[in-house]
Amino acid sequence: MLKKLLIIACLINFAFAMPKDSIKENMTENIYKVIDILKNKELDKKKKGEQIIKVMDSSFDYKIMAMLSLGKQWKSITNEQRANFSKAFENRLKDSYIDKLDLYHDQEIKIDKLEELKTRLVLKTLLIGEKENFAIDYKLYENKKNKQWYIYDVSIAEVSIIQTYRNQFSQYLKDKSIDDLIEYLNNKNKQA
Repeated sequence: MLKKLLIIACLINFAFAMPKDSIKENMTENIYKVIDILKNKELDKKKKGEQIIKVMDSSFDYKIMAMLSLGKQWKSITNEQRANFSKAFENRLKDSYIDKLDLYHDQEIKIDKLEELKTRLVLKTLLIGEKENFAIDYKLYENKKNKQWYIYDVSIAEVSIIQTYRNQFSQYLKDKSIDDLIEYLNNKNKQA
């Protein structure tokens, strides 16, 4: 159930990189745009996914997400492995989103508040379900070069997508190499 909710949260979210003072307002507007895409009966699943990903790309920092998902392993791999892993990880996230589009069934998202935590922001939202509601936190950091904010993690009911991947990858890398992990992710992406 939690995995299903996490995918829905990621599907619905695309904050666009933006200035801090407009995050909450833009998120509200953009959530409705994504919901409209999801509800559009004229679009097939593939077209919905393409439209959502086209917009979503500008809000997530996939490289930071890839780095955080590997944790301390990131420092021990080559630049080429970093690039290959980052691309495989990004593709895996996108394929997972498209694969799970059918899980969306008219849920609503309520934007609660934007909290400032030192150098990070957390946009607190609520996924309103049929039987229960789930807190969704979008974690953002500021890119110092362009002064825009990007999502680097999403948590549902205090379960982080990045921490979940980090735990999975850490277990995988106990017995296998980073190249094996990259190949595994690429093969999963081909199956999607």
